[in-house]
This record gives sequence, structure tokens and C-alpha cells, in this order.
Amino acid sequence: MSYIDSSSLLKTLWEEPESPAVREAIASEQEVVISTLAELETEVQLRAKWLSGGLTKTRYEAYRKKLASFRETSPFEFRDLSGAVFRRAIEQHLAGKWQRRLLTNDAKQAAAARALGYEIVSPGMRFPGRNH
Repeated sequence: MSYIDSSSLLKTLWEEPESPAVREAIASEQEVVISTLAELETEVQLRAKWLSGGLTKTRYEAYRKKLASFRETSPFEFRDLSGAVFRRAIEQHLAGKWQRRLLTNDAKQAAAARALGYEIVSPGMRFPGRNH
């Protein structure tokens, strides 16, 4: 299981140099968790790009529809950031079953997660430290 942040999630919606590598990394996972926070951040980025003139309204709506379609698409799983999520993570960690992986294309996010002991998956990117 991997968690995905908005920097990588956006690369699944529009084409950037790292987009093929992100899609490949997602396809190799059994489960990719999209938190409500990552979903919100992605929605904010889409709206900002539309309002700044970077997208037409039609394109903006198409990206939002594609993001919503991920709710019915494997391997994505949407999860609320409730106490239950954190409780489950702690239980898995204590039982030695928690694979701490973060799919990110954001250098600062990668550095912070690496400092907390996460394995970083940053398809198509090269950050100091371990990459996949």
C-alpha cells in the first residue's frame, strides 16, 4: 500500500514529464490511498489553474470528472483523515505490518517523509536519497 500526494495525483490528470512514470508506479501497486487532504489539495490546484487562465472551463470540468472517476478505479482507495485512519496506521506499525511508502513528486514532501522513516517513491524524479 502506498499513499499518494497531490503532486503525483496531478500527474495522473494532465501530462507532465513524470506522468508516465507515475502511472507505471500506480499500476504496480495493489492499493494506492488518496486521503481527503490529497483530494482537496488536487481540487484546489485544478481550480487555481482554471481561475488563472491555465485551463478552459471545459478542461477544468473534465479533470475534475477524471479525479472523481478514481473513486471507482483500482488500485485507488479514498480515505477520510479521521482518527480511525491514524489508529489503524499505529496498529499496523506496532505489529510490524505497516509499509510506510509515499508516492510524491515534491522534493520538500519527500525530505520530510524520509526523515520520518518513509520509503519515497518519486517516479521520474531524482531527489537526494533513495528513489524508485
